[in-house]
Amino acid sequence: MPHGAGPTAGAVLGAWIAEQTETLAGLEAAVRADEPDAVHRMRVTCRRLRSTLQAYRPLIGTDTTALVAALRSLASALGAARDTEVLAERLTADARGLPPDCRPEEVAAALTAWADENIAEARPQALAALDDPAFPALLAALRGLVAEPRFTARADRPAPRELARTARRQQRRTARRIREARSAPPGEPTETALHEARKAAKRARYAGEPAGPAAARFTGRMKALQDLLGTHQDAVLAARTLHVLADGDPRHAFAYGVLHDRQLTAAARDRRRLPEVWRKAAEPPVF
Repeated sequence: MPHGAGPTAGAVLGAWIAEQTETLAGLEAAVRADEPDAVHRMRVTCRRLRSTLQAYRPLIGTDTTALVAALRSLASALGAARDTEVLAERLTADARGLPPDCRPEEVAAALTAWADENIAEARPQALAALDDPAFPALLAALRGLVAEPRFTARADRPAPRELARTARRQQRRTARRIREARSAPPGEPTETALHEARKAAKRARYAGEPAGPAAARFTGRMKALQDLLGTHQDAVLAARTLHVLADGDPRHAFAYGVLHDRQLTAAARDRRRLPEVWRKAAEPPVF
């Protein structure tokens, strides 16, 4: 590294992976103790690490396919309870705003009971993932990745330039997903395409995070895009869930139908906001 050139991309990347690995390890006790938000934080850390390994593959001189798969599997095992929790919070809040003839408190109570049952069924799945030998093996592999790095020559370049280059590549990937969503037929094809765009925006955001404060503008705008597409996906999933619940609970079918229409309206509102949010997120990153 030339004198005064600052840290290399490899040094910054290695430190970032090490930091996130220890965060992942440190959250195990909190998840086992069922501390508030612990599952969510561990799941986000899995996603950060997975996105980092995918986005910076050209700099990492080791095949990380197995690590990416292990992180995805862990996040999936953690996700069932969290997804139900988020969905329940959205639906019960909306249910309490129903008109009196829809019996809002009764509907909210039914939704809470449904969520509690599903969360109780999902928690053992999360604990089983932590008890599995694959979890300590994952931590050991991540630690080994940075303890003896075999980064490529590109990792020897100055960090700001190389990190910004990676962020731009992920931004272009997001742009392709946005274009695909805009050209998709209405309904499920558009919903699926927007979900893929959300995942691309998330990877782009996480690709910028190793750069720290220098990338704050870029990561903030990508987070805004990710959040918008996330609320859209939440509305889509909520509508699908309400359809199923209405079939199984005739007493509240009308109320579920009202809530279903509200979710579709919310999703349409998010789609209308997309061009404005994407316009800001599409600005070239400068670190």
